[in-house]
Amino acid sequence: MSTQSPHDDAKSKLIVDEDWKSQVQAEKEALERQVHHGHADQPNDLSAQSEQSPGPHQKQQRPAQLPPATLAVLLTTLATQALVALGQIPHPASGKPETHLDEAKHFIDTLEMLEAKTAGNRTAEETQLLENLLHELRLGYVHMQAHPN
Repeated sequence: MSTQSPHDDAKSKLIVDEDWKSQVQAEKEALERQVHHGHADQPNDLSAQSEQSPGPHQKQQRPAQLPPATLAVLLTTLATQALVALGQIPHPASGKPETHLDEAKHFIDTLEMLEAKTAGNRTAEETQLLENLLHELRLGYVHMQAHPN
């Protein structure tokens, strides 16, 4: 028999959710700094890595710690790629917004497939995240179709 009350479970989930939101916000701010200031404004842990001489086949520095492999991370990764394809986030290579509606539709379709395949296996928070992401991405897609650059 558990000694935790339902209130304790909700409180602990909220803390996890808030940690996740903080992590996503920090990653978003780091990406914006890189886009606006070039790759010279990297966090200190990456600066130390970039001072080492890269191997002949090393293409790109990776963050020292990757985010956990969770459904929320997968969903936000796909949604971010869709936002880049919609031109709502600058393209990482060019630093400029680029619109590729076919790619955006592919990422939205992928999220819709995940919604169908994970039905009944998501937490309430994951379901809400997925519904919100799909809603916003669909609106952005329709807007870009009606108002291409």
